[in-house]
Amino acid sequence: PKEILKKYNLPGISSALRWAHQPKELKNAEAARKRFAFEEVFMIQLERQRERILQNREKSFLIEATHKEVSEFMAEFPFEATVAQKKAIEAILGDMRAGHPMSRLLEGDVGSGKTAVAAVAAYAAVHTRPPAQNFGTLQVAYMAPTEILAKQHFESFIKFFENFPINIGLITGSGCYKFPSKVSGGVTNISRTQLLKWVANGEIPVLIGTHALIEKSVQFKHLALVVIDEQHRFGTNQRRKLAKKDKQLPHLLSMTATPIPRTLALTIYGDLDLTLLDEMPPGRKKIITEIVRPAERSRAYEHMRGLLQEGRQAYVICPRIDEPDPDKAFALQAKSVKAEAKRLKKDIFQEFEIDILHSKMTPKEKDSVMERFSNKEIDILVATSVVEVGVNVPNATMIIVEGAERFGLSQLHQLRGRVVRSNHQAYCFVVPESKGEKTASRLKALSTAKSGFELAEQDLLQRGPGELSGRKQWGISDIGMEALKNLKLVEAARTEALELIKKDETLSRHPLLAEIVASRAQQAHFE
Repeated sequence: PKEILKKYNLPGISSALRWAHQPKELKNAEAARKRFAFEEVFMIQLERQRERILQNREKSFLIEATHKEVSEFMAEFPFEATVAQKKAIEAILGDMRAGHPMSRLLEGDVGSGKTAVAAVAAYAAVHTRPPAQNFGTLQVAYMAPTEILAKQHFESFIKFFENFPINIGLITGSGCYKFPSKVSGGVTNISRTQLLKWVANGEIPVLIGTHALIEKSVQFKHLALVVIDEQHRFGTNQRRKLAKKDKQLPHLLSMTATPIPRTLALTIYGDLDLTLLDEMPPGRKKIITEIVRPAERSRAYEHMRGLLQEGRQAYVICPRIDEPDPDKAFALQAKSVKAEAKRLKKDIFQEFEIDILHSKMTPKEKDSVMERFSNKEIDILVATSVVEVGVNVPNATMIIVEGAERFGLSQLHQLRGRVVRSNHQAYCFVVPESKGEKTASRLKALSTAKSGFELAEQDLLQRGPGELSGRKQWGISDIGMEALKNLKLVEAARTEALELIKKDETLSRHPLLAEIVASRAQQAHFE
């Protein structure tokens, strides 16, 4: 709109296109870039803010667990909740009492206690009766990205609900389970048909699973809360699919351990409220992070040997899966998982069990390796960065990252988070291949930054946003990504989008904008 161009002194479209391609002066080129950056962030914000307003019109379940009930549930935790956890729980319970669907993104470093927060939200839901009924409970769906993680959450929930017995189901591609079993009281393997029948008639209040949860065959009776791990673009349509068209829209709690800089969170997740868990549970020792020159590797290996002899386990992370092709001129000369595992077994750790994990393996193969690692049948796991999301083996207390400069800071932080799952002292050795000053100062930030969020901000400024979290999937151009370094621009675009949507919700007075927003909405995909 003209008034926005005028307010922020931005050129019109025809000038901007000319100035971008054939500027007479540098300031013209900069003005054109600024215009396109603003436009891109503004369009995303329009789409998100509109989604948000429409969502707030929807009705959702009133979940009213009393303060006393919630305190009793939390009193059974084997730990005292942190101040950050209590604040997050307060915000979530407040949202679920409001009557319209909650949309909240819970961001917290690995080990900051997101699952416990989700368990409290689930408890509040299953302790609420469905509308106009004095029996039964509302239901919760908890979706995790992998089978291993789904199983881990299933086990955690069984522990959380130990003294408040409810039926908990697990549905994955390879099988279905229920707790408690009528016979033994433990976990029992049941048929998919039986599980789906119980979920459909409301007898299983909490169902945990992988993407299998959103298949057509899974029908809930009163689905009130959806918790999603590491899956943020789970829009209204996906929720409606889960809730089955005519029903009320469930509340959504999305959780991530990926540190997301504030500007990106404000833009991409503009339709979600943001809560940070920026505090670690007491008793967790700060991880010792060291930068190791390639020539000093043997020192790191000796340290690892000591820990392995004490019965601990370790990870070695490599940037590649296979060895580089010697015939390719520009092949990435970096350590590969397969060759490194062979070398470690042959030359250094002959007495220990070593196995590999990488993205080209089938889900079944990955699960089987992780299962063996969890059961302590593998001492050293040599892997690519596939382990960065949600692999939880508390006994693994050391990680060596080879070719460390090839990973983003946020990604290194994620990888390092794999070894802070227990109260044992954990170690992270990062081994860069290049000796440059820039590499050294970037990696130094790993040992000085207080949190993943601080690192994500540094990553954004140092490496540029295209590399953020090692992913190039945000669907934003380079110019738009560049704009994300500029908090003022992002906030201005957000404010203008919100003002415009408040005055013209259907965008009927801005047909061109309506057309762009509609085409953007069609491109949005469920990763």
